[in-house]
Amino acid sequence: MQSNTLSEDFYSRFYDQLMQSQSWPGFYLFKFIVKSESSHLQDLKSLFDPTKANFSEKKSSKKTFTSLSIKIKMQSPQDVIAIYKKSSTLEGVIAL
Repeated sequence: MQSNTLSEDFYSRFYDQLMQSQSWPGFYLFKFIVKSESSHLQDLKSLFDPTKANFSEKKSSKKTFTSLSIKIKMQSPQDVIAIYKKSSTLEGVIAL
């Protein structure tokens, strides 16, 4: 239960930061790190509309990890937070 409370506190502060940092709707840059051999890279991409998102991938020097950047127009901070919450259910995905 305490973990959930901490999580909600984090998302509440994050929401406030998003509201202050930019205009909505607006473009937002998501950044993630995933193990290169993980099937979750495709799962992560499926959270976004491929016709509207700009995907950029870069492998680490040893090709162990892949960084994934997604630039997409989001309607509100709630939409950004919803993506982060969905991505948090994917094991081994690190949101930056």
